[in-house]
Amino acid sequence: MPFDRAALSQAVAAHGTVARIVVVQVKGSAPRPAGTSMLVWAGGASGTIGGGQLELQSMRDAAMMLAGGPRSKLTRAALGPAMNQCCGGAVTVVIEVFDAVTLDALPDTYPDIYLRAIDPAAPPLADSFRAKIDRASGSATPLAITLHGGWLAEPLWQPSRQVVIHGAGHVGSALARILAPLPQFRVTLADPRPGYLDTLPEGVTGVDGPWGAALHGAEDDAAHFIMTPAHDDDLDLCHRLLQRDFAFGGLIGSDTKWARFRSRLAALGHAPEQIARITCPIGARQFGKHPQAIALGVATQLLQFGPARTNKQPSLTQKERCA
Repeated sequence: MPFDRAALSQAVAAHGTVARIVVVQVKGSAPRPAGTSMLVWAGGASGTIGGGQLELQSMRDAAMMLAGGPRSKLTRAALGPAMNQCCGGAVTVVIEVFDAVTLDALPDTYPDIYLRAIDPAAPPLADSFRAKIDRASGSATPLAITLHGGWLAEPLWQPSRQVVIHGAGHVGSALARILAPLPQFRVTLADPRPGYLDTLPEGVTGVDGPWGAALHGAEDDAAHFIMTPAHDDDLDLCHRLLQRDFAFGGLIGSDTKWARFRSRLAALGHAPEQIARITCPIGARQFGKHPQAIALGVATQLLQFGPARTNKQPSLTQKERCA
C-alpha cells in the first residue's frame, strides 16, 4: 500500500504525534506483503501489519519511540525462531515518528515517491538507486517499496476515485458504507428525500439537492451508480450522465428494465455506443438480492475497475453484469 500522507496528516492533527509502522521487505511467508503499514499513537492505533508477535512487538517499539525514543527504527526478524509465528519467513520493518513539524518538512523531490534516509549513518544516495527512482517517477508502473543502502523509497498514495451514488435507499446506503473505509474511493451520496442523509458514514459527502445535483460537481473520471426509487428519475439521470464525461456508470435494475431504458435513451438521441457506456444490471447475481449482497457485488465490481484517472472499463461477462 502506498504512503498515504493525507491519512497520516489526519492522524497527526487528531493525536499530535503518530508512529507509522511499515513492512519494507518480506522473504518467504509472512502475514502481509511489503508496503503494508499501520499507525500508532498514545492510546490507539489504526490498520494492521498482520497481527501476531510481529505486530505486537512493533507496537511496543512504536510506543517506546512515542515516549521519547528514537525517531526512526529498522528491525529485521525471522518470524519463526524470533517471533514464534508459523509463517516462517523473514521481514524488515521500519517505524517512524511524525508530528506536524516533521510532516511539513517531508521532502517533495518527487511528486509520486517519498524518498528518505532511514539510517542516520546512511551513505549518500547511490547513483544507481537514484536512476531507478527517476525512471519510476511519473511512469505507468508505480515503484514498489524499496530499501537500499539505508534509504527507503515508497510510492505516494495517488488521487482516489470519486464515487457518486444517486440514491440513499437500502442498496445505496449499504454501498456507501462498504466503500467509505477504502482509501481509493471518495464517496458522495446524493438524495433529496428528507431524512435519507441524516446518518452518513464517516468520510461520505452528502448532497441533498434535487436529483442530478451531484452531477454538476462530479469529476470527469468519477464512477456513478444510479439507484433512485423511481424509473423516470433513473432514466433522467442516465440521460444527463451520457451528456458529460465519466469513467463508469452503473444502473440498478433488471435486464428487462435495461432493454426499455436503451430504447428510451435512443429516442432521446443517444447513439448505441454511448448507451453501452452504462452498465446494467450491476452487481453479482450469485450474491443474491439482499440489499447488502447487491452492494457487495457492486463494490466488488468497482474494485475490479481500473485505478483513478483511467477510462478503461472492465470486461464484464453477462453473468457478472446482473443484479
